[in-house]
Amino acid sequence: MSMRCAVLDDLQGAAAHLADWSTLSGVEVTFFGDHVSDASVLTDFDIIVTLRERVRFPAGVLERLPRLKLLVATGMRNSAIDLAAAARLGVTVCGTEATATPTVELTWALLLGLARSVVEENTALRAGGKWQSTLGADLHGRTLGVAGLGRIGGPVAGVGLAFGMRVRAWSRNLTAERAAERGATLAGSLDELLATSDFVTIHLPLADGTRGLIGARELGLMKPDAYLINTSRAAIVDQDALLGALHAGRIAGAGIDVFDLEPLPAGHPMRTAPRLLATPHLGYVSRANYETYYRHAVEDIAAFIAGAPIRLLD
Repeated sequence: MSMRCAVLDDLQGAAAHLADWSTLSGVEVTFFGDHVSDASVLTDFDIIVTLRERVRFPAGVLERLPRLKLLVATGMRNSAIDLAAAARLGVTVCGTEATATPTVELTWALLLGLARSVVEENTALRAGGKWQSTLGADLHGRTLGVAGLGRIGGPVAGVGLAFGMRVRAWSRNLTAERAAERGATLAGSLDELLATSDFVTIHLPLADGTRGLIGARELGLMKPDAYLINTSRAAIVDQDALLGALHAGRIAGAGIDVFDLEPLPAGHPMRTAPRLLATPHLGYVSRANYETYYRHAVEDIAAFIAGAPIRLLD
């Protein structure tokens, strides 16, 4: 009997040609080009390949998927899947390797786009508008504040140093010695990092201690000409507080790649907020990452069928 496999959120139509799915004998693969918001369309599938955390799989959803035996998540960590429920229901959950490099690069795309008003100036140029209307914010000699100096924040800090920026860093467990290894100085607190930085970029994991970490009070500590970048997790920054700060002009701008609700509905206020450079969660979306995701997904499925699953998430 053949197995049915659903590949979710193939928005670019790339999954089919970035891996050789034909090697999966006896597996019928369906690629979903639109976001799946209703799990009922997945009830007839034995295998699901889900892209990062775009689709949530809490216990209630997993219980409504009676045929599901294998859930493959891209990446090796996924907070959208109830792993305990999956284990209870006999669903094997596997992951794939990934690289942080695309997120590092997008962080700088957002930061530079904000600093030099790239979107605003490009829009005016293409529309025959005013020739030059903004003054760019300099990077050289300014302070880059990095919240979270790990596998993404560390390389982000290195790029800041290459631009001649002073780099300060903070996280709850960061030491001065570890910061110095990355060419940064340790900020004594998050408040200090926010108050002294010209650009603040967030690279912390989402956990109980970081959820809602930056709210109205914290945004109020930032300089009025400072910028906030978030390519980590939306819930780290209070979305309503950020919208309020942008509309009131309490900060110069924000570059945001992650949102509380994804995809953003057409009328969502984040789509039209002033001083905001926003991208639709593109941090991990690169050809090299997708090639790894889907090649490893095929490997995961083949190993599961052979009775020896690999890259298990637990």
